[in-house]
Amino acid sequence: MGKGSFRSFLSFACRMAVTVVLLSGHSLVAHAADGKDPLLAYDARIAGDDARTRIVIDFDREPTFVVHYIAKPERVVVDLPATAFGFPGEKLRARGLFRDVRYGTMDEGSARIVLTATKPVKLVMAKTEVDEQGKGYRLVLDAEMVPAKQFDELVKAQSWQPSDTAAAVGPVEPVEKAAPGDFLVAVDAGHGGIDTGAIATDTKIPEKEVTLAFAKALADRLNREPGIKAFLTRSDDAFLSLSERVTIARQNHAGLFISLHADTLKQKDIRGATVYTISDRASDKLAADLADRENLSDQIAGKEAAAEPPEVADILLDLTRRETQAFSISMARSVIGSFDGQVGLINNPHRHAGFRVLQAPDVPSILLELGFLSNRDDEKLLLDEAWRTKITDLLADAVKRYRASTLANGG
Repeated sequence: MGKGSFRSFLSFACRMAVTVVLLSGHSLVAHAADGKDPLLAYDARIAGDDARTRIVIDFDREPTFVVHYIAKPERVVVDLPATAFGFPGEKLRARGLFRDVRYGTMDEGSARIVLTATKPVKLVMAKTEVDEQGKGYRLVLDAEMVPAKQFDELVKAQSWQPSDTAAAVGPVEPVEKAAPGDFLVAVDAGHGGIDTGAIATDTKIPEKEVTLAFAKALADRLNREPGIKAFLTRSDDAFLSLSERVTIARQNHAGLFISLHADTLKQKDIRGATVYTISDRASDKLAADLADRENLSDQIAGKEAAAEPPEVADILLDLTRRETQAFSISMARSVIGSFDGQVGLINNPHRHAGFRVLQAPDVPSILLELGFLSNRDDEKLLLDEAWRTKITDLLADAVKRYRASTLANGG
């Protein structure tokens, strides 16, 4: 979830008009926010029951908002301009008609609120209004339960479609300009923006911040190696769909894709690093459960899961795909070899499951769980700069050995 510092409230004496939007099932837009600075959402509350629920969010100035509906599961999506969410997370927790409430950054110019419903719902009213003291504006959302057929009609009637944006991703320049023959590595910081990932047990730091810190450190470390150039899929707190991450790696001709994560488990005593590769069948229940959670990233952000591209389906049994999978396994073994005796590893540290972020048919890919934020000892290490440096050094060694082995085999 996004962070923001409180700043002085602006004068709103000249902006006392109330914008009211009655929702009829179509996507609707309220008046645009003034200024280029991000909005500040400084307070929020939710009240109601399983028949009617109200959400109120306080802003420093009047927000633009657009409402959409998404099915499977039923969600209400509220799109906003760039917004800093400055209120504590407990102010807007699941309640009444909504079993999950998410909010945060989507990209540099937009933010999003995603309300996952317990049953089909409709926003019967949304409005912005000046608060009683005239210090800011409130966004008020009233939701009521509706028959499933009516919700389906809301989804069909809207002009907006929650399509995956991977096809629109433009080429991303590597961190440093690559020379001919350089080995390109895509370093992927898991989660981001509205998708916070796991939350640390003691410090409550979100996984998205941990992975970004490690990704930046790893890219910097790899860029010091002759013949290796690394680039980040994301360099700030922005949301990327799973397929966008894959597309960025492929469009930049990456020879390797490393996705960094730090999950939580119900079993607090489990700790250590794990390396995952893709497979149609999960190696075990832990791997299957983790893949299921990671594959929900797009859903959390209010996107529909993209259908598997036809070319991917055609490639599943193709030599290219099988060769890529073999290279991925080789990289996983290289990481485990570097970590062994230096970093704590989970039992059976190389596991596999159907991770969508590892689906690139022509880019060897691994997902590295650096440790578990649910374990207090792992949490301390994950937030320790010296340990981060140690991990990135070991990963750089693993990448070098992997590259050497592929070159020796004509790769």
